[in-house]
Amino acid sequence: MNIRLLSTVVLVLFFFGCAPPKGIYHEVRAGQTLYRIGKTYQVDEAYIARINGISDPSRLRTGQKLYIPGVSTPRKVPVTAARKAPAPPRAKKAAATRARSTVKASPPKKRAPSVRPPRTTSKPPKAQKGLFIYPVAGKVVKKFGQKSGQINRGIEIAAPLNAPVVAAAPGRIIYSGNEISGYGNLIIIKHDNSYYTVYGFSKKNYVTSGSYVGRGDKIAACGTPPSGGKPRLHFEIRHGKEAVNPIFYLP
Repeated sequence: MNIRLLSTVVLVLFFFGCAPPKGIYHEVRAGQTLYRIGKTYQVDEAYIARINGISDPSRLRTGQKLYIPGVSTPRKVPVTAARKAPAPPRAKKAAATRARSTVKASPPKKRAPSVRPPRTTSKPPKAQKGLFIYPVAGKVVKKFGQKSGQINRGIEIAAPLNAPVVAAAPGRIIYSGNEISGYGNLIIIKHDNSYYTVYGFSKKNYVTSGSYVGRGDKIAACGTPPSGGKPRLHFEIRHGKEAVNPIFYLP
């Protein structure tokens, strides 16, 4: 199978149901650090931070899910955060004596229940403003939806020729090519929670299939539609196979 045919098959699988790329989501536990997570999975910590949109690796949240590329099963990550050293025997005895001589202590406060991220479902989650950023600076010249009998599954943003097109969120490039009629140079990125973004009409693609990009990374140069006209970018956001209105997810 030649490269052109293989690329076409990849895109068809994407639109009609494809298997997710190799990788797992690691749930951060109390005391775990990005450095130790990277060492355990043998993936560079800076790479993990980049593809998950983490600006400060020292501030991981308990319960946060990190995408770890290139692995198929979760691993046990050691806890490396410093723990409070036990008090010496004399200090413990003195503390107990003071406790007996004071007024009855108030009952301990109840801990707030931990909140786990919601599981991904087949239906798109509620739209969240700012979940993605604009891939190019410009005016929206074609809106999402149906008009004059034509269905537009995304939006079109007018921009100067060769204007930089950036990734709207961190993710993995699952397609970069020009085999699909009507899109010109096309890029598809898979993101967390079964979201995908689609970038069409590019003059040139700067990324290849299988690579990872961070939020705001340059991926292409703005071009013109194959049918002609002024420079613009065709942009879609999908949850699974369902196209959603990008305006509700952009800032």
